[in-house]
Amino acid sequence: MKFTRTITVLLVVLISSQYAWADEQKITVDPATVLSTLDKSHPRLMLKDKDLHYLKKQYAEDKVLQKCVADVLRSAQGYLKKPKLTYKIPGLLLVSRECLQRIHALGLAWRWTGQEKYARKAKENLLTVCGFKDWNPSHFLDTAEMSYAVGVGYDWLYSYLDRNSRELIRKGLIKNGMEAGLRAYEKGKGWTKQKNNWNLVCNSGLIIGALAIAETDPQYAERIIPAALKSLPLALKSYGPDGAWLEGPMYWHYATHYTAYGMTALETALGKDFGLLGIDGVSEAGLFPIYSTGPTGMYLTFADCDSSSHQSISCMFWLARTFGNVLYAESEHAQLAWNKAAVEHLIWYVPKPTKKAPGKSLDKYFRGKVEIALLRSSWDDPEALWVGVKAGYNQVNHGHLDLGNFEMDALGVRWACELGSDHYNLPGYWDRRRRDGKRWSYYRLNSFSHNVPLLGNQSQDPFGEAKFIKFESNKTTPFVLIDLTDAYKDYARKAVRGVGLAGNRRAVLVQDEFEIENPCEVAWGMTTKAKITVRKNGLAELALKGKKLLAQVLAPAGVNFSVESAEQEPPQSANKGYSRLMVRLPNQKGNVRVAILLSPVWQDGRVIKTIEVKPLTQW
Repeated sequence: MKFTRTITVLLVVLISSQYAWADEQKITVDPATVLSTLDKSHPRLMLKDKDLHYLKKQYAEDKVLQKCVADVLRSAQGYLKKPKLTYKIPGLLLVSRECLQRIHALGLAWRWTGQEKYARKAKENLLTVCGFKDWNPSHFLDTAEMSYAVGVGYDWLYSYLDRNSRELIRKGLIKNGMEAGLRAYEKGKGWTKQKNNWNLVCNSGLIIGALAIAETDPQYAERIIPAALKSLPLALKSYGPDGAWLEGPMYWHYATHYTAYGMTALETALGKDFGLLGIDGVSEAGLFPIYSTGPTGMYLTFADCDSSSHQSISCMFWLARTFGNVLYAESEHAQLAWNKAAVEHLIWYVPKPTKKAPGKSLDKYFRGKVEIALLRSSWDDPEALWVGVKAGYNQVNHGHLDLGNFEMDALGVRWACELGSDHYNLPGYWDRRRRDGKRWSYYRLNSFSHNVPLLGNQSQDPFGEAKFIKFESNKTTPFVLIDLTDAYKDYARKAVRGVGLAGNRRAVLVQDEFEIENPCEVAWGMTTKAKITVRKNGLAELALKGKKLLAQVLAPAGVNFSVESAEQEPPQSANKGYSRLMVRLPNQKGNVRVAILLSPVWQDGRVIKTIEVKPLTQW
């Protein structure tokens, strides 16, 4: 279990190198041989006894490992007092996740300490959920996550379970998980063909359930694993070409954890990954949370994500050990210094690297179908300047009408904010495939809450797309240009946004240029939690947490800011305390340029008060 996992990495390289990933290629596996390398002992999923033994040997000398074990045992102790799980519709997904967390913690605690109280409580949870009438296959995430929880529990507690309990759990897993999975594959359910998080969660959950019972009921693994291997590349390619996830950082977290679950189970049970780890972008996936986290510890938030601070991400250890990446391990160890460890930190544990990772670039461009650019002034200064901006397409799963949206950190404060998702149970929340879909009436999801241009007082086209047309990473003035024309074609013949760092990376410039064909109001907006004071001569002062930011309208001349509330009435989220810094230009036609300079007031008192405004073609 050394950091590089030498044998594992060599296996990954040797197996993955056999596959050249052209888009049309698919994995095909002979069902008759898929289990030819099965380890028929238990436990064989996720954390085998030999790896647990290695962890115990390492425990005495590794303080981070000691913290991880203590955190897990503390969680397990809490689960001893929890009441029985109950069947709930709607809401079974939360029950599945609670079951998973309980089985993880209780199962690992029993395996670590040998104390029967943990195994006894884990068994109770397994028997309870296997007694449910179903695992809600109509919302297959519920079924998939429960299949994972029960599969791992059955495998980890196999030697503890009596014959009758083992049989009840096995039958429950087959009836509610494996049979439901086979029906989904046979009917070609949507998630089997999708390129988003559902694909990775559902396929991985079923793989783990099937492998748990593969020696007694091989017919399920022989059918589920080939079907999953055919489906998984569709979603795994969404990491391409360089690791970003099109549904935003929260769903990166969800998707990547289940990618790690599925890949780990294949490795520990069958000794191979069938070439899945060779798909472009998977090995680089750990770069996305690293670069998309600002100095405040908050993500560049897009799609249905929240603006929570970056927490520990246990699958970073899986990425680190699988691909031998020191940076991923280093990043996660830094998070563990402040955050609680999960069971997965032990499953995929990587000791703290003894050598430092190569230096990170200040600027990063992720080139996926949802393009991301991140620019910053420093990696070592908690008060550094940082800006993130996105392009892509508005119909992406969980997407908002936010092409060209930017967020900004400086002085340890998030100045330009994204409000994140709203309540998933709002009427019509998922009605996105129509221009007048109910989803686009909600403030947090349409353009009015985002830091994007507004033309004609309407949102972007729900079917609009945007592309980066230039990304420049240089020493003092990095920038990105985004073609937004497709999102504003009702009014504009051309719409381009530029976002860059100015004044030797001490300020942010946001510049929009339009060729307005149909006369309309042109508006510039930014959502913030800061207190805004509007001054004369196109100036505004923002104050938050004892820090200040100056905003200035550089173009057009003679225009002032205004302030509007971002707060909403129920049933939408209230957005309490958030405001909109606005510039409104009525009745515009022809060539229009809006240039806004956002200048932190640095501790040395220096502030970038003005810069030359150049056409975007000269950036």
